[in-house]
Amino acid sequence: MTQKSLLFSHRKSLIPLWLSMIFSLTLYGCGGSDDSNTGYIQLYNLSSNSPGIYLTVDQYDDDDYSEQTYSAISFTKIGSRFAYDPDTYDIELAWQNEYNNQYDLETIYENPLKVNSDTTEFIVIGDIKEPSILIYDIPVRDDDEIDDDNDDEVFNIRVLNMYNDSEAVDIYYSESDETFNEAKLLNQATYSVMSDNQKLTQDEYIFYITLAGSNDILFTSPDITFPYAAEYILVNRANTGVGSSPYMIDIVSTSSVQAFSDTNSEASYRVYNGIVENPLLPEYTNTFDFYINTIDESPEISALNYGEFSSTTLITSGDYGMSLVTPGDQSIIINNHLLALNENTDKTIFFYLLEEAVDEDSDGDIDEDGDGHIDEIEITVNSLIVENSKTESIYSHEMTVVNLIDQDEIIDDFTNVKVYFVRNDEIIETADQYVTAIFATPSTVGLLNNTYSVYVIGKLDSSNIVLASTELTLNEESKNQFVILEKDANTATGYKMTFANQSDD
Repeated sequence: MTQKSLLFSHRKSLIPLWLSMIFSLTLYGCGGSDDSNTGYIQLYNLSSNSPGIYLTVDQYDDDDYSEQTYSAISFTKIGSRFAYDPDTYDIELAWQNEYNNQYDLETIYENPLKVNSDTTEFIVIGDIKEPSILIYDIPVRDDDEIDDDNDDEVFNIRVLNMYNDSEAVDIYYSESDETFNEAKLLNQATYSVMSDNQKLTQDEYIFYITLAGSNDILFTSPDITFPYAAEYILVNRANTGVGSSPYMIDIVSTSSVQAFSDTNSEASYRVYNGIVENPLLPEYTNTFDFYINTIDESPEISALNYGEFSSTTLITSGDYGMSLVTPGDQSIIINNHLLALNENTDKTIFFYLLEEAVDEDSDGDIDEDGDGHIDEIEITVNSLIVENSKTESIYSHEMTVVNLIDQDEIIDDFTNVKVYFVRNDEIIETADQYVTAIFATPSTVGLLNNTYSVYVIGKLDSSNIVLASTELTLNEESKNQFVILEKDANTATGYKMTFANQSDD
């Protein structure tokens, strides 16, 4: 294994930053090849706080020069293997700091990279705030080895520990119908060191993680199937979910990544009260108690007022029934709405009221007596469950718009609502970033750090109406946010827009 320090510069600030060491190691093959004059470059993004990372390869050939920038690779994703003749190339890793312009990139790393024949240069990027770039030289399996693996019905697996901790971990495996008592040690893994290749029989396996030398299980995977004579890297990384296990694992193949959480991971939820008062719901007075599974003497959330979020609750993952009850007379507002909480997930539950005109004879006429008024309106209280974003990018953030403005064409005139995020040198008409806000259907848009004028625009016949507006500033400290659209009789327009972080931590 060879090591050397690299120095790179931030393209705009020109402030020098130190990278971690580059590690080169002979690894598993990434696919057969009979062409001894071909090498490969592949990028794996393990920077949880980065936006999508672009790989650029600069190629010089006598007097010719070419530059190829590939599609961005987001956190925990892997790029394609790109074929190159054996040679030394200049490569850059960068993120896009301008909308719709792949060539306006902010470079975080640039350095020569030697590509060898029948080898994949496997590039792993870590934390973008203190960028670490690890490069592994991986020999490509030849066709004879692939044929042997097929005949023997085995697959290839290595371990890469990217959990940044001073302590090594032990990775065990057992067959799916066994327990940890029957598990075998796959590897004792220290940070950033790739293990030797092992060939295991094609089957279903469970993986376990403990601290080195310990039998206390800190992670248990679900059953994972390996049905082909392929190659994989088992990557141990920090858990980005809400469960108590510190670890998650990625199973990285030559073309895809599958992420797995601890099977014992908890989940979490919080609740938003978006139910407006209505004469047809007289028992409800802007507050409710929230129950899980059974309505008993102790609600999980007490007296949640309209327009407020509850605190986050950690709970065993699984399927639950949700009920809402008025705090005073214990009238049931809704009963046993499904709440499905997968392992390691964090969800927000929005409760809202829907008004609908009644057409009893289904003839399309809701004003049978011709007095110019809707004959009858019925209401329902509904739940909308949104999984909170796990992205932690410091340069861009996800805005999830939740539109609770009833857009029934009969009840409300607005047939279309859009939210525009307008920068200083734009107007609404030229804004790069906007989203159509469909009633009770979350819509997400990614925003780069900047200051925006945010407008909610409703369509009334041929006219555009400003329903709400405000200013939003995003920086490295910002979180992913909800943009909640609601009716509000106390505002000049009758509507309001509220921003809230997607998690309360």
